[in-house]
Amino acid sequence: MSDFGYLEGENCSRDGCGGVIELEQVKDCSCHLSAPCWRHQEADMCCTECGWRAADDPLCVREIATISMGDLPHIETRPRVLDPKRIDWVAKLYSSSAMIKEGVFPIGTPKADVEKAVRGTFGGRFEHFNEDTGHFKYIAYTD
Repeated sequence: MSDFGYLEGENCSRDGCGGVIELEQVKDCSCHLSAPCWRHQEADMCCTECGWRAADDPLCVREIATISMGDLPHIETRPRVLDPKRIDWVAKLYSSSAMIKEGVFPIGTPKADVEKAVRGTFGGRFEHFNEDTGHFKYIAYTD
């Protein structure tokens, strides 16, 4: 990974920043009605010194953790940092027969190697593949 901070309490270290990563302050909280409220669940890490926010960092993603079909369907996500030193991605819902695999790869990795790692059961296609930044978005056909 990198020397940058991503978790609460770690040093930011972006462009020489001496700040510490902390959880964003929440406004208009409704925990008194139903805790934890949506705003607290969606709060991200940030550095108040330099202004970095996990929500704006392409390596910080929210990954599906659980899907429940109780009274109301609910998808719970958890934060995760993608590792640009390997082919790494998160799966996102797309359709009943396909999923989106969006992620990163080491710059210089052949497109065929990335496709081999993320290919669905019935193939798929790249929606975008940026060799300069090491980012991709792939539609994997699963059924």
